[in-house]
Amino acid sequence: MPRPRNSRLAGPLRALLPTLLLAACNAAPAADAPPEEKPAGAAPLARIGLMSSLPLVWPLGADVGAIAGGAAGVPWQREALEAAYVIEPLDTLSPIPALSPDAPDIDPLAGLARLAVIQPRGLSPADNVALDDWVRAGGRLLLVLDPALTGEYDLPLGDPRRPVDSAPIPPVVGRWGMGIGFDPDQAPGVIASRLGDAPLPLALTGRISLAPPGAAGCCTLLAEGAAARCRVGKGQVTLIADAAIFEHSELAGAGGLGLTALIDAALR
Repeated sequence: MPRPRNSRLAGPLRALLPTLLLAACNAAPAADAPPEEKPAGAAPLARIGLMSSLPLVWPLGADVGAIAGGAAGVPWQREALEAAYVIEPLDTLSPIPALSPDAPDIDPLAGLARLAVIQPRGLSPADNVALDDWVRAGGRLLLVLDPALTGEYDLPLGDPRRPVDSAPIPPVVGRWGMGIGFDPDQAPGVIASRLGDAPLPLALTGRISLAPPGAAGCCTLLAEGAAARCRVGKGQVTLIADAAIFEHSELAGAGGLGLTALIDAALR
């Protein structure tokens, strides 16, 4: 399916449909999440792990030399995120073998209580296991898996720097009781929706399905089925099947405040 151009997102917004109420099983998990390291100060920013194929931290196509020399620039998404969070970029979620046989493996999720995995390139089997264990121990996860990105990226298909146009669905999503479908015949344009108090604009969105109650996790659909929240062990997973707000600054509000509000609502 050819990817739409940004101009197709300029259509009139559809009326906001009421979101489903959270079920009792999705009450806030117990406050015994993994300990979070916080900087000293009166009002420290929350620390958040971030994994994404989207250019959220560095500009699209930036090379190592430009990044190291400080000449790569800063994407608008990073400016918005760093106003609210201390970002810890992650390339993997599973333990990294230590360089010395006497040293312990490096756990990239150690000390993190919040994690955003947004349109990842794909999670390895070890990543799936590590993520499941981390959530069940009390972690709060925002997982964004878009079946059809709507942004334009000036890199050829197959270039490893290009964002993943259609996110692969990690097996752990099914373990938590969710699936994602996509209707290729849906009309282009933007639908105005919400996740709690935060805006959630949708463009060529996926639709989340839930396993029968009791079959897997304890989940509730949100945002007309474009999102879901699951209680998993002591932790919580918020799955969103659309990444438009992370791609288009015009959908993220002034200064990206809508983007940070969405992350806050997802990890609350």
